[in-house]
Amino acid sequence: MSVMATKIGEMLLKGNLITPDQLRSALETQKKTKERIGSVLVKTGFIKEQELLSFLGRQFNVPVVDLGKYEINAEIVRLLPEEMVQKHLALPINRVGAKLIVAVADPSNMAIIDAIGFKTGYAVELVLASERDITTAINKFFDQSLEFKDIISELDEDLEVVREEEVDSLEMERGIDDAPVVKLANFILTDAIKRRASDIHIEPYEKEFRVRYRVDGVLYEVMRPPLKLRNALSSRLKIMSSLDIAERRLPQDGRIKLKVGKGREMDFRVSTLPTIYGEKIVLRLLDKASLQLDMTKLGFEAEALKDFQEAIHRPYGMILVTGPTGSGKTTTLYSALSDLNKTTDNISTAEDPVEYNFAGINQVQIKEEIGLTFAGALRSFLRQDPDIIMVGEIRDYETAEIAVKAALTGHLVLSTLHTNDAPSTITRLLNMGIEPFLVSSSLNLIVAQRLARRICGHCKEETKIPPKALLDAGTKPERLKHARTCRGKGCDECNGTGFRGRVALYEVMPVKEDLKDLILRGGGAIEVKREAVRLGMKSLRQAGLSKVEEGVTTLEEVLRVTAPD
Repeated sequence: MSVMATKIGEMLLKGNLITPDQLRSALETQKKTKERIGSVLVKTGFIKEQELLSFLGRQFNVPVVDLGKYEINAEIVRLLPEEMVQKHLALPINRVGAKLIVAVADPSNMAIIDAIGFKTGYAVELVLASERDITTAINKFFDQSLEFKDIISELDEDLEVVREEEVDSLEMERGIDDAPVVKLANFILTDAIKRRASDIHIEPYEKEFRVRYRVDGVLYEVMRPPLKLRNALSSRLKIMSSLDIAERRLPQDGRIKLKVGKGREMDFRVSTLPTIYGEKIVLRLLDKASLQLDMTKLGFEAEALKDFQEAIHRPYGMILVTGPTGSGKTTTLYSALSDLNKTTDNISTAEDPVEYNFAGINQVQIKEEIGLTFAGALRSFLRQDPDIIMVGEIRDYETAEIAVKAALTGHLVLSTLHTNDAPSTITRLLNMGIEPFLVSSSLNLIVAQRLARRICGHCKEETKIPPKALLDAGTKPERLKHARTCRGKGCDECNGTGFRGRVALYEVMPVKEDLKDLILRGGGAIEVKREAVRLGMKSLRQAGLSKVEEGVTTLEEVLRVTAPD
């Protein structure tokens, strides 16, 4: 009989959570099975698991976490050897500076703190999790042969692929529709939805096969399926997205539409890419239910929002939204179109791909393989009596020229461009070959944007940032006394990250008369930026620092996603 088992048993007994007979019975069972006393008490039904965890958390002053909702990074887990993790059921789940957060099932084993600290060199902070959850996580990260039976058994069966093409008998013979592969594919899709992922990355390597989710803009490894499943899983996903399963040499793009639960549909945009060890598949999750179309809630500063709304309600001219892939450009454009969508206007969009469907807007899917390009669609729009045109992306001179001419002939044109900030968009258009007088005449406004992680509202707390750090980042001295900086402590709601959701940072540059004159004189990006700031533009870095001062995001996030001015 272990001293620890007796200690925990006596504590539960003293807390009136179990009876003396139940404790004696559990200790007898424990002698035979060598399991932890808590596990025995839960399995025999003497105490509920959540009740046990809550009690132990209070007794040992250790927070309780739900690992099922926790984004665990494989690199953190592997800071400890598998033998140590298995022996003590102690799983590293997060790292905050020099502190390592370790989930344990038995908080009475305080000696583990010194052992882990010695092994890793980190200060150790314990959190409490159920033995079952810790075991599942250990299997996920260390057992390469795991068939995911435990995971699959918990799969939500209320899942249906909409308009899936029938699978022929040859595919069936190849084993693509074997139950484990089907269930694994379904699990990955539904699990990503539950974790609020924006993308799923399925990546084959020489000796391993991993699945990662992008949550709030950051990638986390979630599982390593057996290497032998890589071809079957990619074929299954290709069937679901109506792609050619026999073609493994060329990239392909498709779409999966799922019904998840009652009345909720989720779209997945699927992209396959041949690599030297198999096909990498990336799925972008498109949830119309979570699409934010209220531009007042996107993250605009008050003055910037006023400029943006004024520009989109002009009868003609061009509005450009710039930023890297995944920075929320499409959401900003869709929010503008939603505001402009009236029966009195004819709105047409050319997109690649069409991410969300809107009633009342004519959306065209670009298909370059058959000659339907952005430029071609734009020409057709101009023959369709348009009022408002949205072009998914300006990639070349031809598209830019038609868009500029459309903006000069009485149409409102919205589009995106890949540049680092708003002022450099001018230079990009000039480098494409558009004449300066056309650029200055057609442009109403340029928006540059980035997405920063939002501090979790459930564990948000005020924190002090050294004034020098804020000043070095670019905060103006007069704003220091008004700053209310915060951080997320980490909780179940945010999976211990301290962040939940994202907020957009906007650099909004109205093209006013002074700027038009500067463009006509051939001013470069630096001159344009200097003039725009003089006229009241707030840069991306300054917009981010405002969010830090308001306690919306952290300084580290702003430094991560924006460049110095």
